[in-house]
Amino acid sequence: MTSAFEQVNKQAVASAFSRAAVSYDAVAVLQRDVGERLLGMAQDHRGEQLLDAGCGTGYFSRRWRELGKQVTALDLAPGMLAFARQQQAADHYLLGDIENVPLADAAVDISFSSLVVQWCSDLPRALAELYRVTRPGGVILFSTLAEGSLHELGDAWQQVDGERHVNDFLPLAQIEAACAGYRHHLQAEWQTLNYPEVMALMRSLKGIGATHLHQGREAGLLSRQRLAALQAAYPCRRGQFPLSYHLVYGVIYRD
Repeated sequence: MTSAFEQVNKQAVASAFSRAAVSYDAVAVLQRDVGERLLGMAQDHRGEQLLDAGCGTGYFSRRWRELGKQVTALDLAPGMLAFARQQQAADHYLLGDIENVPLADAAVDISFSSLVVQWCSDLPRALAELYRVTRPGGVILFSTLAEGSLHELGDAWQQVDGERHVNDFLPLAQIEAACAGYRHHLQAEWQTLNYPEVMALMRSLKGIGATHLHQGREAGLLSRQRLAALQAAYPCRRGQFPLSYHLVYGVIYRD
């Protein structure tokens, strides 16, 4: 996403994540780390009603319930929501879109959305919806990816066939602009995961469902020859293949 408004094929995103429901938790190392940190930013909030917006497998719905919250789990992907329900992760389940949350105004005390809003077409609208459904005195917690994420993979693909085959993420300045109308706090950092080979890296991305490319751009089948070319072009540091994430943590206070 190079602007705050880029139309995303939500059905394709939902399908990609539905397919990943069973494999997700086994490979979602970064997602757990980021979610735990985000959870820690408001785990002492006294509010009881919580929306887990983009709940995925329900991992953090369950974590919030362990902290005594009443959790409504929302997800765009039917497969993810069904998996969360099967795990009895939440108290209530909603199939829906963060950009059009099917809840009344001021329905919850905390809105939590970890590594989800980067899949939205319109970040300001998504944040406005989370603000709308949160009660005064409540808090909105979100994490997302910013420009530069997955740059090693994009650069390597560029060398292979002239296309980057990774999604564009919003510049930090645009994420800041989307939050400007609210009392808020943002924190940005880089985190890098390392893999023993490029195939392991690609399997990890597939396992978390992060395979849909905006605007229908696809990398095509990863044949043995194509994989070898990608690995040859990929930066290797001390025998490891890095994949970097530009992470942004946001706290918006509901006045």
